Amino acid sequence: ILKTQLEDEFPGDLEITGESTPSTSGWFEVEVNGKLVHSKKEGSGFVDNEQKMATLVDAIDKVLGK
Repeated sequence: ILKTQLEDEFPGDLEITGESTPSTSGWFEVEVNGKLVHSKKEGSGFVDNEQKMATLVDAIDKVLGK
């Protein structure tokens, strides 16, 4: 769901990768113009509320110069 929301918000601007794993809830990363702006596996956590989503959108906007 988050991947779809971000792709709708920033069409063609993001590289989003992820993988679920049997022992954990997996990993999810968002990269913009080669810059990693979110990495669950590196400590950014799960985007599970509006504040975390707003923080992620702000980081994407900053990289895109919006």
